[in-house]
Amino acid sequence: MSPNDGTVAETGEFALIRAVTEGRRQPPGTLLGPGDDAAVVAAPDGRVVASTDVLVQGVHFRLDWSAPEHVGRKAVAVNLADIAAMGATPTTVLVGLACPPDTPREVVTGLADGMWAEAERAGIGVSGGDMVRADQLVISVTALGDLGDREPVTRSGARPGDVVAVTGRLGWAAAGLAVLGRGFRSPVGVVNAQRCPEPPYEAGPRAALAGATAMIDVSDGLLADLAHIGEESGVGIDVRTADLDIPGRLKEVGAALGADPLDWVLTGGEDHALAATFPPFAELPEGWRTIGVVTMADSGITVDGKPFAREGGWTHWR
Repeated sequence: MSPNDGTVAETGEFALIRAVTEGRRQPPGTLLGPGDDAAVVAAPDGRVVASTDVLVQGVHFRLDWSAPEHVGRKAVAVNLADIAAMGATPTTVLVGLACPPDTPREVVTGLADGMWAEAERAGIGVSGGDMVRADQLVISVTALGDLGDREPVTRSGARPGDVVAVTGRLGWAAAGLAVLGRGFRSPVGVVNAQRCPEPPYEAGPRAALAGATAMIDVSDGLLADLAHIGEESGVGIDVRTADLDIPGRLKEVGAALGADPLDWVLTGGEDHALAATFPPFAELPEGWRTIGVVTMADSGITVDGKPFAREGGWTHWR
């Protein structure tokens, strides 16, 4: 029998825990990893940035669209993007997994492989977690980060005259979702952007060092998330479409599906790019590009100076 044969019920809780933790390397910041009642993680700054996300099968991922490894990477990535958006450096993640007893063991080990791979991409490890029985597959990840003696970059610091900038991909995950929704599995690069985002983790701390006044993880769509900055800061934001990057691949997919790729860039979620505001004459860090400007209070979120007519952005329970 292969080590991944059977179900989680046949494997047993503690054998399954061993299967997803043994042989994994931890970074120096994890002082005590899995195996005890709790992990011990270094907090050099003396403050800990913390974020939690929950992914539910059928809502946030589908195993007929994504391999377990993709889902595992995504579960970690969406949390670490929030840490980066505060201007912090990730330090560790803790994972909670709930699944039915007949879940194939290889699904759980695949999830774990993806989680560890994404954690390693961010320079960290998985320091602990929990596994329980449930009626459906649910993944909860808590991410921790360190500010490095800097103040957190919140959503409330934008001021009129600041420039608006982004880093990372926009519109790719939405395009991938449109492709998968039509029953296709290619182009692979676009589809994989939906299966597994690639947040620019290092860009958050760099933005903080460059004087970013506000920052946010673009999880629900560029306009929707910029609206959060506008609301928390008491300002308006205008996005200039001429400054948005619409790659040729998205244009090709849009033409094939009869969709406007600009809509994906403006309203598509799940790319987990970062958007931030900077003082007017600040030198943007490498990889950041200007896409708009912060305007006066009560002017709302506009595109090329006009209200955006189409509804966009993800909202739960809608």
